[in-house]
Amino acid sequence: MRVAVTYENGNVFPHFGRTPAFKVYEIEDGKVISSEVLPTNGTGHGALAGFLQNGSIDVLICGGIGGGAVNAISGAGIKLYAGASGNTDEVIQMLIDGTLPETGEANCDHHHGEEHDCHSEGEGCHGSEGGCHGGSCAPEPAFTGRNVGKTCRVHYRGTFDDGSQFDSSYDRGQPLEFICGAGQMIKGFDKAVADMEVGQILDVHLMPEEAYGMPDPNAMIRLNIAQLNGAEGLEVGQHVVLTNSMGHPFRVVVAEKTEETITFDANHEMAGKELNFRIELVEVK
Repeated sequence: MRVAVTYENGNVFPHFGRTPAFKVYEIEDGKVISSEVLPTNGTGHGALAGFLQNGSIDVLICGGIGGGAVNAISGAGIKLYAGASGNTDEVIQMLIDGTLPETGEANCDHHHGEEHDCHSEGEGCHGSEGGCHGGSCAPEPAFTGRNVGKTCRVHYRGTFDDGSQFDSSYDRGQPLEFICGAGQMIKGFDKAVADMEVGQILDVHLMPEEAYGMPDPNAMIRLNIAQLNGAEGLEVGQHVVLTNSMGHPFRVVVAEKTEETITFDANHEMAGKELNFRIELVEVK
């Protein structure tokens, strides 16, 4: 069995879509027989799912992971353990011992009428995978351009209208890699790259409709605290991971809490915000 763990400096890297490397373990008869660290050479959940599939990975262990990435991993036939943290060797031993929950220790099972465990995520939720602009996969691109269907590598800097920066590939020292038009990026970012030339730098301003959309009131989840063991210890503003009825993890933030109920907000943290990106097309494969 080949197991990949998001990796940095000996520990589980907290964000799947931006992991700088995977530590890959070969396990046989309940023992680790070999391990190696493989740099990812790019980010974006679609590219990373392909990276793992090409490496014949059977199991992925990671920290935070978005819904689009979960679908990509599932589609690649890879078993997922999300919400992990700490030393990667220790996490692997938990896997071997059978004490590593499939959806990770940082999750809440969300099934109405049942009683389940709820644990804090332990780290803030930065956004969807692939930096601050990953999205869910779409079967058909909604636009045309010379780069649609091609693997693009870009550097970018993302800022709010007040000039404050929320993300930058330049700071990480590594371009973002994704397939243009494949739905791996938010629409406005993806569309901007579609007709760029290598070496070109483009500034774009995105309204919420081309970024993460407007907040959806239906994405507010209110539950009785008694339904979730451990929910009584959560605080407003804290990020946690729930799992849906299909077993897929998704991130939420505690929006409100009373003595009897707790309300989670499943909207993306960037929902409703106007975003600015400076994009530099580095390479088209």
